[in-house]
Amino acid sequence: MSSPKRLARIAGVLYLLNGIFAGFAFGYVIAKVYMPNAAATTAANVAANSGLVRVGVVADLVQATIWVFLALALYDLLKHVHEGAARAMFVLVAVGAAIVSLNDVFQFESVRVATAPSYATALGAAGSNALVLLLLDLHHYGFLIAQIFFGLWLVPLGYLAHKSGMFPTALGVLLVAGGACYLVGMLAVFLVPDHGEGINVAVTIPSAVAEIAMVLYLLVVGVKAVKPDGGSERTLS
Repeated sequence: MSSPKRLARIAGVLYLLNGIFAGFAFGYVIAKVYMPNAAATTAANVAANSGLVRVGVVADLVQATIWVFLALALYDLLKHVHEGAARAMFVLVAVGAAIVSLNDVFQFESVRVATAPSYATALGAAGSNALVLLLLDLHHYGFLIAQIFFGLWLVPLGYLAHKSGMFPTALGVLLVAGGACYLVGMLAVFLVPDHGEGINVAVTIPSAVAEIAMVLYLLVVGVKAVKPDGGSERTLS
């Protein structure tokens, strides 16, 4: 059985890799090619960067897979605190990862439509361009649906981190707050269409801060050993 120290390190590395692959796939690749309300520009971007977009699909699938293994490591680390909450955390991640993976089909198909002459022949240039944009619109909003689970899994994680005594109380609270911010941002996009995207970017900053803080704590500090009476004894680094 792995020690808490070893599990914390494994979780930290997985969390870091998850963030790197996710940032590349969505923060770089999609931002480079996807232009909302600009079908011709988006289609041209995808065609010109088809290899990059394909790599982005693979990177997103990798980060979704890593996310599941991250949840398994954290489940093993924290299940002694509350089995039900730890199980809920893992199930939420599994559902979110499945949505992310299926959503990548739209991104992959956008490359095929943008680069295969048969689509332009059948639909015309304008129709083919519109289809590329539609596929990436679906990918964008599918990602926002997955954001529900980006937020929800942080709630039991924050609760477990707080109750375990293995992490600072403030970190547990920050994780719960970050999870709530993900949900608020997602709702803003769907309910306030004129300003939702901007609201989502702004309100999810605390979410990013919470997750970065968790990664750093796992990698740099470790976890605190807990005395039988529940008091913190020392830091496992």
